[in-house]
Amino acid sequence: MLETENTEDFSRLEKYLSDKKKFIDEQLKTCITGNLRLKQSMKYSLMAGGKRLRPILMLTVAEILGCDVEKVLATASAIEMIHTFSLIHDDLPAIDNDNLRRGKKTNHVIYGDALAIIAGDALLADSFGYIIKNTPSDVSREDLLKVIEEISLAAGSDGMCAGQALDISSEREEQVDKETLKFIHTHKTGDMINVAVRTAAIISKASDFELAALTDYAQNLGLAFQIVDDILDVVGEEKTLGKKVKKDQNKVTYPKLYGLDDSLHIANIHTNKAIEALSIFKEKAEYLRMIAEYNVSRKS
Repeated sequence: MLETENTEDFSRLEKYLSDKKKFIDEQLKTCITGNLRLKQSMKYSLMAGGKRLRPILMLTVAEILGCDVEKVLATASAIEMIHTFSLIHDDLPAIDNDNLRRGKKTNHVIYGDALAIIAGDALLADSFGYIIKNTPSDVSREDLLKVIEEISLAAGSDGMCAGQALDISSEREEQVDKETLKFIHTHKTGDMINVAVRTAAIISKASDFELAALTDYAQNLGLAFQIVDDILDVVGEEKTLGKKVKKDQNKVTYPKLYGLDDSLHIANIHTNKAIEALSIFKEKAEYLRMIAEYNVSRKS
């Protein structure tokens, strides 16, 4: 994995991530109210844990740009709701047929396929209303409309769903080319990481130059993140990952097309590109830099 100059960096980063995760988890508790079985199903998956990478990236970008994190918190929560919706649906028998997620039984195992589908639908639909109702009034309506547009594009038929659909259809193909593989990973995983960074930058009034640099960072981080996930599916341990391993054997992945060593090399290339994109922010972007480095050394 990528070497870090100072192991103390990772210790600081782990504390930073832990503190941010606790902060985000407290906010996520406000996203779903009520005790109907549908709400229970939604809360079960939303509060099941996870890295909270996307909302943490949003808080970090806001800090870099000198913006009050309260301004991005509703959007950060909404993006985590959308991410959770995608996981619930990914785990369904019709798609990946997984019974374990984040070390817990998947939603459909607990609540049944039908309610799991509806819970995912509700998380997606409710996320947009949550942004509107909970974003502070000093964020302009123009910026909010732009944020909602970007999220819709990133999550929809030209974004995450496009990558997921091609991922599924590629299972039936005897041979998939490298450009198709890159398309799948860029969209099914990368687009929601990219939109988290971009929407935080938009709310934080980033300049065009800053937005372009952060977009470059996020796109490379998103691709590196999914490549590492591919690698961990081969070499990781179920107990550490909190989900099944070797479940992607029928899918097109970077290790399948490139082998493990070359896949890691490609992940490192994108990681270095992500870090290079942050140069305009200098030391202010240290946590974004460390997140990129940490990604290629993670075990889960």
